[in-house]
Amino acid sequence: MASFADRRKFRGSSYRYPKTKSLGTNKEAIETKKKTANKLNENKNSNSGKDRHFSHPTVMGYPVARGAKEHTGDSLLIKCFKYEAPKTTTSYQYTLSQAEEKMKVGDINLNEGDLMRSKNGQIATTIAPSTFKMVNNGASDQLQNTKYLYYVQLPIPQDINDSNTVTWGDDNLNILQLAGLAVANKALTQDPRVSFDEAKNLLTKGIFEGASALNDNPNVKNAIVAAASGKAIDMMGGNISTNSAIGRATGMALNSNLELLFDSVNLRTFPFSINFSPRTPDESMMVKHIIRAFKSSMAAKKGTSDVGQGGIFLRAPDVFHLRYLHRGKDHPFLNSFKHCALTGMTVNYTNAGTYASYEDGTPVSINMNLTFKELNPIYHEDYDDFEKDDNNGVGF
Repeated sequence: MASFADRRKFRGSSYRYPKTKSLGTNKEAIETKKKTANKLNENKNSNSGKDRHFSHPTVMGYPVARGAKEHTGDSLLIKCFKYEAPKTTTSYQYTLSQAEEKMKVGDINLNEGDLMRSKNGQIATTIAPSTFKMVNNGASDQLQNTKYLYYVQLPIPQDINDSNTVTWGDDNLNILQLAGLAVANKALTQDPRVSFDEAKNLLTKGIFEGASALNDNPNVKNAIVAAASGKAIDMMGGNISTNSAIGRATGMALNSNLELLFDSVNLRTFPFSINFSPRTPDESMMVKHIIRAFKSSMAAKKGTSDVGQGGIFLRAPDVFHLRYLHRGKDHPFLNSFKHCALTGMTVNYTNAGTYASYEDGTPVSINMNLTFKELNPIYHEDYDDFEKDDNNGVGF
């Protein structure tokens, strides 16, 4: 199907907007959106307590007005939030303290089992160890109950996907290292006062006594002696590895006990490609506002009224929450998102393959690429809100 640009007469380097009853000619819907946007724009930023200048409406959508069938389709809703830094605190409860022995606090005599009191006679309390826990909220958790700054609703992009990864890494420990770990762990667990040097001496003694008992297999004893000798020389600057010493002495090598172990979690990245083909002046202005909104929100803030490069610190850019919608509600199949940062944005104003614009200068075809990256990783517990046979999609 030919685009509107293909059907208009080329005049100089510009096209005129197509004179057709497009979805963007619903003036009543446009005015309603403008009034709503202006009203929201007058509100103060609840996160900072200061007026925030918006160079765009706080309610935006493309196309400007959708037809009777289009409003029931799928779309991508992007809400913008002021960034909230992660917060780590502690949570605990207090308990009453009791005197462990007969004692005197100030002028107060206490018997064993009596409630502890301060010098002025007040009952003393202490933190109950069993109730102590760390509260580690990521940036995404901090944003759960905050108010959005603005939102943009776009047609659902093509080529949408999600990719979940975690990092597993190769790890190896030979039998001497495993034995040392076991001995040190047991010694320190049974008596925390045991030093690492004492644990090491215990390990050395155990290894050589065990090697002496293996009379039926002298190669094992020779290998352990060679390993210890290699380590001793290595400490003197000889740079002899354990396996090198054992290999030369016995022709064997320590079993590395190679295993794949979980290492870390990863953050997900979501690229989106959006095409704009403005059909009316109102729709042209809306596309301009959408591009401007994303550009301004992903920029760092100087945080001061200073000119130039600003003050000592920079404030973080805004962040976003993305949702796939189906008939105005969360999509029943597609993936969910945690809050994201907009890490990359490119706009191609010659998406038609050559530069062509309407009479007001608006390019006839624009492509906007956005790259979002989640603020926090996905954990197993994030799926606790999902139930069997629910309508909540595939999850994160």
